[in-house]
Amino acid sequence: MFPLLFEIPVFGGIRIYTYGVLVAAGFLIGIFWTTHEAKIAGVPTDRILDLSFYVILAALVGSRILYILLDWQRYLSYPLDILKIWEGGLVFYGGLIGAILVSLYYLRKHQLSFLKVADLFMPGVALGHAVGRLGCFAAGCCYGREALDFPLAVRFPPDRYSLAPSGLPLYPTQLFEAATEFLIFAVLVLFRKKKRFDGRIFLIYIVLYSASRSVLETFRGDSVRGFLIPNLLSTSQFISGCLILFSVFFYIRLSSRQKQESPV
Repeated sequence: MFPLLFEIPVFGGIRIYTYGVLVAAGFLIGIFWTTHEAKIAGVPTDRILDLSFYVILAALVGSRILYILLDWQRYLSYPLDILKIWEGGLVFYGGLIGAILVSLYYLRKHQLSFLKVADLFMPGVALGHAVGRLGCFAAGCCYGREALDFPLAVRFPPDRYSLAPSGLPLYPTQLFEAATEFLIFAVLVLFRKKKRFDGRIFLIYIVLYSASRSVLETFRGDSVRGFLIPNLLSTSQFISGCLILFSVFFYIRLSSRQKQESPV
């Protein structure tokens, strides 16, 4: 909606994009929350800060790689556009997968429990992701399909920096997802006080986000996210389904293990 935050008239013009500012703010908010939780849980905050740095890099690289793969023909024609992440073009699932892989390696190296640390991270991830989705709304990426009869439809004004089609009434999918992430954050904060085993918060997050993402995909209008079955099953919906099955399986397994180890 407001893709360009401001422009500094030096060196030909330095543009500061709203998307990049809000994504950066989301990362910082998530890190702040996680370090706060780590102090309470007795986990070394220096390890959390180090891991956060690597997670940010992995998330940016992973989310960008998946976005490029979904729109590879464009980047084959304009390879320099690969570097323009400030204009939008990050797929959350790519970042999540990259972050998990880097975290597994780092935490194993430093002999820390992945599940325990993942539980600390996930509320911050939801909170930071909610802020980042506001950046998507500003940039016009991840926009919704046409919504002629929807009273809360939004119309993006003509703007050469916006990725959304202008003038059409669209579902505000970015705001839907931001609101959903704020709600998931609240749920995770509630459940963290009733955590029965390490990994519970992590798995609850995966299930809640995957389920909500699958629903929200039906309102999306940008075809760049890719489809495994045209107009029926998007790439993100397929990944969501796999993650839900994975998470439910391990939730049941970890819950059963906890009951067996608990004193009668």
